[in-house]
Amino acid sequence: MKKSYVTTMPDDIGAFLKASRCFASLGINITRVSYNKAIDVHTLFIDAEGTEEQLAEADKELREIGYIHPEDRESTVMLAEFILRDVPGAVTRVLELINEFGFNISYISSQEDGTGFQRFRMGLFVEDGDKVSRFIGKASEICTVNILDYSSSDTVYDNSIFYRSFVSSISKSMDITPEKKEELLVNCNMAMQLLDSKGLSPYRTFDSIGKLAGLLMKSKGSAFCPRVTSRKITEKSCIYVIEPPCGSNITIIKSCGETLFVDTGYACYREESLRYIREIVPDFDSIVKRVVVTHADLDHIGLCPLFDEVLASENSALCMREESGGRDGFRESNPLHKPYIAICKILTSYEPVPPEKIKTMWKARPDNDFPLCHVGYLQAGEFGFDVFEGKGGHLKGEILLIDYSLKVAFTGDVYVNMHGMSAEQAEYNRYAPILMTSVDTDPDLCREERKALFQRLGAGKWLIFSGHGAVKDYCVTDEEKRDRCFTVISSSISKNLLPKRSGSIFPLSVFICVPSASTNVSDLSPPVRYPPPGRLPQPSIPDPVMISFIFLTVSGSTGFSLSYMPGPSYFEVFLLVPVPSSLSVRTASVNPPFPRSSR
Repeated sequence: MKKSYVTTMPDDIGAFLKASRCFASLGINITRVSYNKAIDVHTLFIDAEGTEEQLAEADKELREIGYIHPEDRESTVMLAEFILRDVPGAVTRVLELINEFGFNISYISSQEDGTGFQRFRMGLFVEDGDKVSRFIGKASEICTVNILDYSSSDTVYDNSIFYRSFVSSISKSMDITPEKKEELLVNCNMAMQLLDSKGLSPYRTFDSIGKLAGLLMKSKGSAFCPRVTSRKITEKSCIYVIEPPCGSNITIIKSCGETLFVDTGYACYREESLRYIREIVPDFDSIVKRVVVTHADLDHIGLCPLFDEVLASENSALCMREESGGRDGFRESNPLHKPYIAICKILTSYEPVPPEKIKTMWKARPDNDFPLCHVGYLQAGEFGFDVFEGKGGHLKGEILLIDYSLKVAFTGDVYVNMHGMSAEQAEYNRYAPILMTSVDTDPDLCREERKALFQRLGAGKWLIFSGHGAVKDYCVTDEEKRDRCFTVISSSISKNLLPKRSGSIFPLSVFICVPSASTNVSDLSPPVRYPPPGRLPQPSIPDPVMISFIFLTVSGSTGFSLSYMPGPSYFEVFLLVPVPSSLSVRTASVNPPFPRSSR
C-alpha cells in the first residue's frame, strides 16, 4: 500500500533524519521525497510504501512529533516586489515590517539596474492569510509594492512556483474537500518536481491548470448552457447531441423505442447535464440506461456511474476496471501524464465506474499494423453499426461506430470537428495539449487512423458525430472512392470446394495487396486457412479497396459476409454465402463499404 505524506518540519538540522528513522523503524520504504526551500522552508513531501497497519502507525508517530500537516492550516508563500531607492539602509524598514508581521523570508533576489532604484523580490511565508492585506497597506507607505503572481516571466521565480498558494486558491473556489485538497497538493508537487527535473518553467502548465479550473467553475449551475442539436435520420430515428462548454459531447440515439447514449462528459456537470438529458429522455430515471464508451478518457466517462450498462471495448473496459480498483488507467501509466490526470480528476469530481456495470462488448483487436481494425457490431433500433478499434493513436481501446446503410459515424476523439466548436469549447480544448504535451497518445498514429476512417466511408452524404464539436456533414463522391483503391492481384474459386447440399457455406479466396512496383504475384506466400474449420468469422474489411471478386447470385439478390487474414503482402478474403442447389457465378467490382451481411 502506498501513501503520500505532506509533512511540516522545523527548519533545523536533522529534521528529515527524524522522519526517516520513524519510517525505517516501522519497516516502511520511502519511494519519493520532494523539498524545495525556495518554495516552502517547512513542507516536505514523502511517498511511502508499507502495510495498512504500518502506515497507520506512521501517521500516529508523525502526528505526535508535529510533522503531519494540519488540515486547517492555511499557510501560503507570497512573492512581493519592493521598489526601493538605491541608497544605504533603504531595505531595512521593509525587513523590520516583515519581522513585525511575523513573516518568514524563503526567497530573496535583488540587483541594481542603473536607474537609481533597486527591485527587491522576496518570497514571504505567511501562516495567517488575514495579515496580508494589512501588510501590503503598511509596506505601500514605505515604497511601491507589487504582489507578483505565477504569470511572472522571471526565470528564478518560475522555477520556484508556489504550489501551496495555488492549491489553496483553487480549493476555495471549487469547494474541494480537505482530503481531495491534500491529493491536489501532492500532485501539484509531483508536477513541479517533474518540470524541475527537465529544467522547464512551470508557468505555462500551472497557468493552464488554473485556467481549466476557472473554465469548469464558470460553466457550473445556471451558467451551464450547452449547445443542443438534433438530427432526424429516419421517421423512426433521431440523434441528439449535448455539447458542454468543457468535456466531451453527450450523444443520445433514439430509434424504434430504444435509447442508447454515446459518451457522457465530465462528472462535475452531473446535475447540469441531467437537466438536459431528462428533457430529451423524459423517462430516463426509469429505463435501463445504456451507454457506449468510445474510449476511457475521464471527460468521456464522467457520468457512467449513472448508467446500468457501460458498453466498451475490451481495452477500455480494462482501463475502467483498473481505475475502479484504485490502480492507474492508461493515461496515468505514462509518468509524464500521471500528475496532470490526477489533478483533472480532482477538479472534475471524477469517480471510477463500478466494475459490475462495465460490459465488454468487443474483444481486443488483433496485433497488426492496420490503423483501424473491425472488431464487431452493435445494433440500436434501426442502426446497425460496424465497430472498429483503433491502434491507440488517441487512447488504447478507442472505437469508432459506422452505419453504412444510414451513413452515420461516431468517431470519438480519433476525429474531432475542430471547426465546429463553439468559442467556449475551443478555449477549453487549448489547455489539454499544454498539460499533457498532446491529447493524443501517438499524434502520428492518430493521423493515420483519421485517414483510414475517411477512406472507409462509402460514396454518399454522411453525418459524423465526433467526441467534441458540432455534427459534421460530409460528402464522398464516387470519384473520391475510386482514388482510394488497391489492386487485385488474383482471385480464384475451386469448383471442387462447392458443396452439393443447399444452404451450405464455402470459402472463396481473393488475394489483394497494396499497389507496389516491387510486389509480384510470385512473391505472395501461400494463403493461411482462416477461420479454422467450423468457426464462422465476423465480417471484417481491410483498408478501403476496390476489389474485383467472384460472388454468388441467389435469386437475383446477394447476401454474404467477409473476413480477411493479413499476410506479408496480401489479404485472404472469404465470401460466406448460402449455396442453393442451382447457382450462377459471375464477376463484379464493388466499392467499399461492402454490402451489409444478412445477420
